[in-house]
Amino acid sequence: MSTSPAGTPVPPGGPFDPEGIVFTPVSAGLIRARLVVLALTLAVPAVGAVVLGVVVGSWAWAAPAAVAVLAGWLLWLVPRQVRAMGYAEAEDDLLIRTGILFRTLTVVPYGRMQFVDVKAGPLDRWCGVAEVQLHTASAQTDARIEGLPPAEAARLRDRLTTRGEARLAGL
Repeated sequence: MSTSPAGTPVPPGGPFDPEGIVFTPVSAGLIRARLVVLALTLAVPAVGAVVLGVVVGSWAWAAPAAVAVLAGWLLWLVPRQVRAMGYAEAEDDLLIRTGILFRTLTVVPYGRMQFVDVKAGPLDRWCGVAEVQLHTASAQTDARIEGLPPAEAARLRDRLTTRGEARLAGL
């Protein structure tokens, strides 16, 4: 095990890959849902940019080109972001990992959970995904897991509720 500059031990997997923890990835349906939202969001600027190019002239075609470059970059980025997401059920905590460049590992102790929501809007249902929202005693520590298949979201909700009740009983 290596040490940090402060002299404290650092686990072999680093702070975002704890040793002995296997993360479960979210569903690829989340990629489709996010790409649909992306297409709807970029549709109006793309049409406006093309109209601007037609009305103003040759130099204004830079606007649709910029929208196309942005769309291409986001088409590349969204699948990578979704593949970087995952969760793991440890002995006493639920771990949620997100991010590529700016990574986040959220650890929620089961005993701190107050209730668990499962959400799915029309687009989520069409893409076959749901979101599990964890509510804790502190609003800043609420966590969510997007992109779960509905059956897995229901299973996780029941399991987290059971584990949370068991941990609260011990307090």
